[in-house]
Amino acid sequence: MAGLNDLVLVYLDREPGFFARLNDIQPDVKRGWFRVELLVLTIPPQTVTWILEEAHINGEEFTMEGRPVRLSPVPPKPAPAPDAPQPAGGGKVIPLKRKPS
Repeated sequence: MAGLNDLVLVYLDREPGFFARLNDIQPDVKRGWFRVELLVLTIPPQTVTWILEEAHINGEEFTMEGRPVRLSPVPPKPAPAPDAPQPAGGGKVIPLKRKPS
């Protein structure tokens, strides 16, 4: 099952809709269902709560008001090895200096 703070891409009508973070997953009063709080990563960010089955949280398609919806996990980008060489043409941090006023 997807876990807290996982990033998901939400598909609406089988097209990518928006990214969201799973903020909270709590059992619902209905057995086998969960109250899933999503932080929708829009401007401004919004918090929504959907009641879903475990299969829906794991990527199975479901419908809301007749529209197909699916949560697709976004895999984290692997961190480079500490001893890995830096890519050529990598960025350089330049300190910002203020002019005296």
